[in-house]
Amino acid sequence: MNPTDSAPVREGEQIDTAALAAYLRGKLEGVESGLAIRQFPGGHSNLTYLLEAGGREYVLRRPPLGPVAPKAHDMAREYNVLRAVHPFFPQAPRAFLLCDDPSVIGAIFYIMERRHGLVLRRQIPPPYDADPDFGRRVSEAFVDCLAALHAVNVEQVMLGKPAGFLQRQVTGWAERWRGAQTESLPAMDQLIRWLAERLPPSPPPTLVHNDYKLDNLMLDAADPSRVEAVLDWEMTTAGDPLVDLGCVLCYWPEAGDPPVRRDALSSITTLPGWFTRAQLVERYARLTGRDVSGLGYYEVFGIFKVAVVLQQIYFRYHRGQTRDERFRDFGARVRGLVDIAVALTEKAEKAG
Repeated sequence: MNPTDSAPVREGEQIDTAALAAYLRGKLEGVESGLAIRQFPGGHSNLTYLLEAGGREYVLRRPPLGPVAPKAHDMAREYNVLRAVHPFFPQAPRAFLLCDDPSVIGAIFYIMERRHGLVLRRQIPPPYDADPDFGRRVSEAFVDCLAALHAVNVEQVMLGKPAGFLQRQVTGWAERWRGAQTESLPAMDQLIRWLAERLPPSPPPTLVHNDYKLDNLMLDAADPSRVEAVLDWEMTTAGDPLVDLGCVLCYWPEAGDPPVRRDALSSITTLPGWFTRAQLVERYARLTGRDVSGLGYYEVFGIFKVAVVLQQIYFRYHRGQTRDERFRDFGARVRGLVDIAVALTEKAEKAG
């Protein structure tokens, strides 16, 4: 994030500054000198704000507006994850304060430290776009950071219940789909059956970020080969590390992908010099020593999960819970991703 990465708060997503300041006085340094609030416009789900107080900066995270799926957007959980992971993995920002009283700003929220750096979304900003080595450096940093996360001693962090993790993931995301459906989609029903019937045995558990992708990384602006922070920890747990790697593959378009896969996500990684998905997997396998021969299942699951996430967002837009026009075409994007996942199931069956 840089000085221009925040913006005025979107209409309908304002926070009562006076109520928040009253609550934070005596709890957060600098608030006695006044409080200003701006919003980070990136992201599609939880609402993230920049707090400026007495020359200091903080980040506030709260759930999206309106009803949300049970156990989704759990700010108390994300706060506790950061508190547990930060001592062992410094790229996890430090969490300062949790407010579990929804009457303060209308929802449970937490406050964490503000990190500064570069977050890559739809385009590479200057001057980095002129560096022919930029894509390789970021690709390597991206994989190396995931390998480092998976190397954390999971017994020290004590998160989640690894046994049965993958089965719970498939079942849980299928339930989220049914709770957010806006139309009948037989291809998705087929996909859910395939995932449930072909569960592979999981390797030894690690920390699993569960949403590890390029725009959830903040890079050091002076040295983009160094990861300054990993963001969005609300789904982190202990479980099958290949779930993270499958997520990586579905969020990493490459040159030659069909438009529906390339354009549904950021196409930065399709540019010359960036790793292919095969290069990501090869480097990860070399760094970790893990068997990745069954990764086809996890790539299908990753794309399925992205489709459900987009459907949940589209559901809120469809019901008028958000006015963000970025979400208008998410229904079509969901259908495209489901078709890709179904095609990959056929490829996985031929390979297996």
